[in-house]
Amino acid sequence: MAEDKRPDPEKLLQQIQKSARGRLTVFLGPAAGVGKTYAMLLAAREAQGEGREVVLGWVETHGRPETEALLGGLEQFPPREVEYQGTRLREMDLLGLLARHPQLALVDELAHTNAPGSVHAKRYQDVEDLLAAGTDVFTTVNIQHLESLNDVVAQITGVVVRETVPDRVVGVADEVRLIDLSPDQLIQRLQEGKVYIPAQAQRALHSFFRPGNLNALRELALRHTAETVDAQLGDYMREHGIEGPWPVKERVLVCVGPSPFSADLVRMGRRMASRLRADLIAVSVETRVPLTPEARARLTANMHLAEQLGAETATLYGDHVAPTLADYARSRNVTQIVIGQPLHSRLRDLLRPSPVDSLIRLSTGISVHVIPSPARSKPHRPRPARPPWPLRAILEPLFSVALVSAFCYALSPYLTAVERNLIFLLPVLLSAVRLGRGPAILAAVGGTLALDFLFVPPLYHFSVSDVSYVFTLLMFLAVGLIISTLAARLREEAQAAKDREARTHALYRLGRSITATSSPEDTAQVVAAEVCELFHAETVALLPREDGQLRLSGAAACEGGEAETAAPAVTPEFFDENERATATWVYDHQEPAGAGSDTLAGASAYYVPLRTADHTWGVLGLHRPAPRAALTTDEQHMLEALAGLAGLALERMHLAAEARRAEVFSSAEQFRQTLLDSVSHDLRTPLAAVIGAATSYLEAAEVYDAAGVRGLLETIRDQATLMNDLIEKMLDMARVESGTLAPSLDWCDLQDLVGATLARADLADRAVRADLPPDLPLVRGDFVLLQRVLSNLLDNAVKYSPPGSPVEIFARVVGPEVEIAVQDRGPGIPPEERELVFDKFYRVKTSGDPGGTGLGLSICRGLVEAHGGRIWVEDAAGGGARVVFTLPLTAHQPGPAPETLAEESSP
Repeated sequence: MAEDKRPDPEKLLQQIQKSARGRLTVFLGPAAGVGKTYAMLLAAREAQGEGREVVLGWVETHGRPETEALLGGLEQFPPREVEYQGTRLREMDLLGLLARHPQLALVDELAHTNAPGSVHAKRYQDVEDLLAAGTDVFTTVNIQHLESLNDVVAQITGVVVRETVPDRVVGVADEVRLIDLSPDQLIQRLQEGKVYIPAQAQRALHSFFRPGNLNALRELALRHTAETVDAQLGDYMREHGIEGPWPVKERVLVCVGPSPFSADLVRMGRRMASRLRADLIAVSVETRVPLTPEARARLTANMHLAEQLGAETATLYGDHVAPTLADYARSRNVTQIVIGQPLHSRLRDLLRPSPVDSLIRLSTGISVHVIPSPARSKPHRPRPARPPWPLRAILEPLFSVALVSAFCYALSPYLTAVERNLIFLLPVLLSAVRLGRGPAILAAVGGTLALDFLFVPPLYHFSVSDVSYVFTLLMFLAVGLIISTLAARLREEAQAAKDREARTHALYRLGRSITATSSPEDTAQVVAAEVCELFHAETVALLPREDGQLRLSGAAACEGGEAETAAPAVTPEFFDENERATATWVYDHQEPAGAGSDTLAGASAYYVPLRTADHTWGVLGLHRPAPRAALTTDEQHMLEALAGLAGLALERMHLAAEARRAEVFSSAEQFRQTLLDSVSHDLRTPLAAVIGAATSYLEAAEVYDAAGVRGLLETIRDQATLMNDLIEKMLDMARVESGTLAPSLDWCDLQDLVGATLARADLADRAVRADLPPDLPLVRGDFVLLQRVLSNLLDNAVKYSPPGSPVEIFARVVGPEVEIAVQDRGPGIPPEERELVFDKFYRVKTSGDPGGTGLGLSICRGLVEAHGGRIWVEDAAGGGARVVFTLPLTAHQPGPAPETLAEESSP
């Protein structure tokens, strides 16, 4: 099979998109002090010598004279200053650099965290903006700052690196330059004060900069650079359609089959890969030849062994083993292929070339290791007995041949020999499409015999009088066999494509379904149903409780080809305590186990963890009765992919819940801090007045006359009332924030509500006009809480309007609601602040200081919404602010008491 040497269209598209961006060059080092900034400046001077426009966006020399000497002659873009907690910090001016748009910008310390108030939180985000604008960037980073190596570095050095860079940032670099230095040289530089100041250098020598740590970091940097270069080489070969392989890095490929000998091949490949320090790939090829259940189980076990030994596994599909393997080996730049010696006789090789010989011819430039079978495998082993054909596979081809024979015999005077032969090919084609290759061959043989018996002289005999008829019959048989083979192959490929499409659709359907779920239990049930429908097996999904024990959260069973979900309380019959113990082991060890695996194989179901990169969120179990109990390698990979997708969904929900809790905690913390500030200011002022008045009276009571004593007592009363009002507002706000506010609903008359509120309100001799229609209906509400709403609105109107100006109250029915409005004649509220005034502690900026805590309107919103209403601010018709809130009307209004009705109806 000829290999398609055309470049990958997706890679071409990425290359086109990448050409519009700037080029990123990363100077990577194992630790600080190896000379990354020095090397970057040298490269920048070389680029400037080539005529490129170079600008220093941010370069940190750390006071090293040899590094500072390289700054001469290079344009340094001035940094910007950011004030943070009383300190002025210097940061790179990203917006200025984007406006300057140089050809090449130098940005040191890629993992740096920007000061608050910057455009981005991290410097690597600044670099991404520069690249997107078409500016080339030189940057530096140490290996310990890569996010994926953060835990490894912490384990090696005992130091947790706080500033990290996502691997994708370095992964998309056009060039990675490794700046290396031996540990002895780096320690010497440290002792000479060329890295840190002496006191800091001594601490570093006894902690981070130890020879063992530096060697480990150096190896990590070397490995990461080698992997990056290898990936770039692979991209280059694919982009340019290079066949390969280029043996720059050893890769060992092991051909795995259903033979027990394949397990020895896998182990040998592992030993070879270890000696060569190479990657190991285990590959099986699925052809059109079906496998028996025993062979399928052995193949699955061999592939699982390869995975346990650290190999990358893949299942390929093709008509022939050798071309498929050779094409895959070239695409992966494989240098060594390990394949077993065929066990069949040499006579078969004479009739048809063996896969080994074909692979050797096709694998130009690749070393092929043919491993002889062990002595125990040399004796001839009988082939496994094929399952007997069903009666339909025998009768249907023969019946179709008989039907066609009767049709052609009846119309023989009107049909030519060519037309008759074509008609006899119909049973062959139909049998191949409907039943497979075997029944199609039976139809071809039956059709040949029917043609000879009915239409070739001498008639009604299987003998042939003319030699030319023998050639005709043989040609018909050959054409029938070829058609049956091609049609059966097409049927198998169509079935394989259908299976792959079903799995892809299952992933898409599962991804779409779990995005609509709102709880882990719903996700577990959806996953169980989707997996059950795909694998036609009973499925269970288990999630951990708060105590760490697994609970059954989803279950599904397939009845009639469709998944039927069951309530989590309905436990499937197969799921007993032993199965729960197996699922618990999978959850604890984060590895698959159960039926068909090497771990806890006595279980009835196969269990996989619902895990992400660093956490396991549950377990998925699949129970399928014999003989289909064992899952194939492809089915295991598909199940693990579905489990991974479910794990991501559960992690998303967990992170969303954590974010909500963090937001609530942050809001509560902010409320607590603001509350303390308010207490320290708004409560201390009236409290000081109370204490002052009481102290004055106690220390000099004889000085004050009756009017003076009354004035002191009034001061104490007024300030105590102010403190009481403030405390009530804080308690109301706390109830609103906690969500425990539950109004005690009863029928309320708005006339009474307004009158009671005005009687208690301190209006500072303001004129209040209430415009309330006499036919206002009753509303359902909490009279006390609604009084607080009106009281807060009136208090705000008095505070934010000129002395002596009127305050107005309006009410009217609008559709299914009653609107109540409080209007003042003050300066009003700007449109951009009308939503902000309902936030806690927010006060409109005015020329004077009206006082207050900024809680009044926030409390009003909470109380109104607890009644099912709305509240907003708008402009008043005659100037000022108008605060409107609504209360819903109910369809049923209470009528007069029965006694009243009797009195009205009496004459």
